[in-house]
Amino acid sequence: MTTPNKTPPGADPKQLERTGTVREIGSQAVWSLSSCKPGFGVDQLRDDNLETYWQSDGSQPHLVNIQFRRKTTVKTLCIYADYKSDESYTPSKISVRVGNNFHNLQEIRGEEDTTHVLPTDS
Repeated sequence: MTTPNKTPPGADPKQLERTGTVREIGSQAVWSLSSCKPGFGVDQLRDDNLETYWQSDGSQPHLVNIQFRRKTTVKTLCIYADYKSDESYTPSKISVRVGNNFHNLQEIRGEEDTTHVLPTDS
């Protein structure tokens, strides 16, 4: 079992990418959402603009599915949430699940009340 390098909470992912510490691979995946309001979908979730965001439009759980076309190792997952702006809409639990297909997903680590999730090898 290996433990990834711990990226400090609050670290700027764009700065980490510029220094070569991390590499953004989200563009290699197909993204889908359990629901969204018009104009608040995947494009706004991924556009690097902190003023735009995904807004779900349905019952819970609210899901973001990220499917890579081939097996892909993900060592760090950065999620931005702004409690001051979002208040009650800020997630209280984030669950990260991995698998070979949608039917065999297993939770690897879930953290409550956090905006920085670091998956570990299991």
